[in-house]
Amino acid sequence: MLQRALSAVLLVLVGACAAVATVPSAPKVELAPREVKLFRGDGAAATWSELVEAASAAEVVFIGENHGHPLGLASAAALFEDVLARSDKASLSLEFFERDEQSRLDDYLSSVSDAATLERRTQRSEGNFPPGHRAMVELAKAKSRPVHASNAPRQYVRIVSQKGYEPLAKLSWEQRRLFRIPDELLSGRYRDDFDRIMTPSGRDPKAADEQARLARVFRSQQMWDWTMAESVFLALQRDEAPVVQVIGRFHSDFRGGTVQALERLRPGTRALVVSYVNEDAPAALPADDAGRGDFVLYVGPSAE
Repeated sequence: MLQRALSAVLLVLVGACAAVATVPSAPKVELAPREVKLFRGDGAAATWSELVEAASAAEVVFIGENHGHPLGLASAAALFEDVLARSDKASLSLEFFERDEQSRLDDYLSSVSDAATLERRTQRSEGNFPPGHRAMVELAKAKSRPVHASNAPRQYVRIVSQKGYEPLAKLSWEQRRLFRIPDELLSGRYRDDFDRIMTPSGRDPKAADEQARLARVFRSQQMWDWTMAESVFLALQRDEAPVVQVIGRFHSDFRGGTVQALERLRPGTRALVVSYVNEDAPAALPADDAGRGDFVLYVGPSAE
């Protein structure tokens, strides 16, 4: 399950969603986005209204998604819609837009440009801008709420993977404002899970050659984590709350990655973690999913 989640973070976004989405399982089951089964992270049964209430009271909501999952994205959009209805300070922050695309997003939100222009200028398509994400942007626009392009541009992430962080420190201020060099490399369960998942079968993640390779990849992962955490931090400084950060769930599951980085930047932040799990709904919260999020929602297997 974690393998699929992390692979989704690293692949091009795929898929689509609708107001009522079909879970790609056999037999097919249609569920409304607000009717998915959910639990609290401690295993207690939960309701949609409890989720919305908790999200509305938080400073930050991490919506950990499976990229391109139809029902998952539709449900995430419904959650954002319900939060917007309760808070006139809520904002949206998206992993899937990079910081150098912010002005193009702002042009669209302020009606300087139209949707076709936004898509052309940011090279969006059905694959990397599925309907669930489009719905969230449209909801924010209708309420005149900010949408943040929260991630680091790929050209800088590639440099980190190849050469480390040092070359980035030599760039201009205008370039450096587009990313956050990590204050530290995070450890604990997040790093352990990353190493385990990113190590090919039959290889030892603790072997010296494997550790060298994993370190290069983890540097890039951390650039994403710290840049997105900083984007949320800056939104909070502008008195936006809750800031709804939509993100691949490996970055936020078990309060790892981006959540850890935000806690370093702003200790004590009231952050709610919502994890959408691409598995069939269980009768009770499985032990492996305990603590995955403050709320854990089941939306059925991803399409193969």
